[in-house]
Amino acid sequence: MIQRGDKMEYIKLCEIYEDLEKNSSRLKKAEILSEFLQKIKHSKNKDIIYLIQGKVFPDYSEKEFGISEQLCIKALAKSSGVSPKEITQKWKKLGDLGKVAEEVMTKKKQGTLFSHKLTTDKVLKNLQRLPDLVGRGTVDKKLSLISELLTSASGIEAKYIIRTLLGQLRIGVASGTIRDSIVETCFKEKTKENIFAVQDSYDKITDFALVFEKACKGIKELQSTALVPGNPLKAMLALKAESVEDAFKKVGKPAIFEYKYDGFRMMINKNKKGEIKIFTRRLDNVTNQFPDVVKYVKEHVKAKSFILDSEAVGYDRKTKKYKPFQDISQRIRRKHHIEELVKKLPIEVNVFDILYYEGKALLNEPFEKRTKLLRKIIKNRKYHLKTAHQLITSDVKKAEKFYKEALDDNQEGVMIKNMESEYRPGSRVGHMLKLKPAENELDLVITAAEYGKGKRVGAFASFTLSCYDEKSKTFKEIGKSSGLKEKSELGLSFTELTKKLKPLIIKEHGRIAQIKPKIVVTILYQNIQRSPTYNSGFGLRFPRIIQLRPDRHAQDAATLKEVVDDYKRHELKIHY
Repeated sequence: MIQRGDKMEYIKLCEIYEDLEKNSSRLKKAEILSEFLQKIKHSKNKDIIYLIQGKVFPDYSEKEFGISEQLCIKALAKSSGVSPKEITQKWKKLGDLGKVAEEVMTKKKQGTLFSHKLTTDKVLKNLQRLPDLVGRGTVDKKLSLISELLTSASGIEAKYIIRTLLGQLRIGVASGTIRDSIVETCFKEKTKENIFAVQDSYDKITDFALVFEKACKGIKELQSTALVPGNPLKAMLALKAESVEDAFKKVGKPAIFEYKYDGFRMMINKNKKGEIKIFTRRLDNVTNQFPDVVKYVKEHVKAKSFILDSEAVGYDRKTKKYKPFQDISQRIRRKHHIEELVKKLPIEVNVFDILYYEGKALLNEPFEKRTKLLRKIIKNRKYHLKTAHQLITSDVKKAEKFYKEALDDNQEGVMIKNMESEYRPGSRVGHMLKLKPAENELDLVITAAEYGKGKRVGAFASFTLSCYDEKSKTFKEIGKSSGLKEKSELGLSFTELTKKLKPLIIKEHGRIAQIKPKIVVTILYQNIQRSPTYNSGFGLRFPRIIQLRPDRHAQDAATLKEVVDDYKRHELKIHY
């Protein structure tokens, strides 16, 4: 039994990586991980679990290594004695800088007089220091920290150090696999209650090291996981409704109808010190990008501490008409010239839920109670911050009229919610539905791309689209889209998309590049049909990318179940 995580040799973890990479079965991966977690169960340093994810910080952390392939090549050259030119040539041949590192460090020409056995703690500490290095000499300092690790690394250790630095671990371990491994490690039985307890704890704190620590102490400790304003929380997601009547059948009567705004999700936090933080649906901290929202919150929300769920929607300052998401999406991405953007692309914040208030979590309180509280503490001001436009009714005609008003107001549609429903972070729930007219529209993830010919040589011309399979926790292909133009004011050109995708390339085979699932796009399609071509079993006819969704996390994409449901609805329309 390994008693202390900081004493674990890094090579032992790398052997686990190798086993995970070789085994494609999710159940086998969970078994391998569970055996590993047993070894660190009594360790004081459970941060090792971050390394399993290819990270050194919790999921909610915005810290990035800021390491390029070129810096990795320099570090490898410095540590191995092999020239940067030779390393680059090997990289072009193998397509994986990690494998290049394994090869050159196995045959390294320089002596190992000062090398020593690497521990997981040493790797963690060196990598955790990288994001904090700024100012003059930053590159040299980063180079020194990486080279220190590589000098002491064996071939296999070098491979995974480089892959971790580049965010390309390639061991096929998703958060669901880690969750199941924690359940198997800490509990005798893999019951629904135990799985839910681990998942619920993670959804509240998005930190697997803390979740594992709690799980080791028992289910009561997991169930006591508290919300902390200032720490990002996974947003609750909705399922689709086919019509107002369908919505009433699923959520009951009366129901709460609210506008479904054509904007992006904002989780607004204020802690007891008065500090305000704003997070996106992807858990990105965008507080600095939205000084206008911070000001609105201070002026219009009367409470000492809270967590609010909301949607930010853009509008035209002159006409006061609401704008579609793509017109304001750059507000999320841009980190410079913020004041200029605030004036150019103003937004209105529409608050629709409260999850924490004055020291108390409200997740288990009925939605009717939560929405009443919102209306007590928020002073509405249109085009600044206000509560979501709402209707409580059992009447189909009134609900349909409200739906039409939402569309006339340039919004996507309506949300329909059960009066007694609780808030389930990170879950797609049946007690919250969305209704909008664009039924042939899906948010999908780009998982592969094909290089073009002629004018498009060197750029991607075709993009493979995938949905998310919640059962296997994997992405399943469902179609390919091409036809993007060379230039676009909204950044939706094949050249701009190529720039975003190239850093995410996992491997290449001929003209096809496998892409790390990260970029989410909205697509329009004619219909869904059965297809043996794609591993989802379904294919989209004439899919067309219409916008980027930087506010979406890959796991927020349309699920395979949604695709199946859309397919069934289409089939019913054909037959009836």
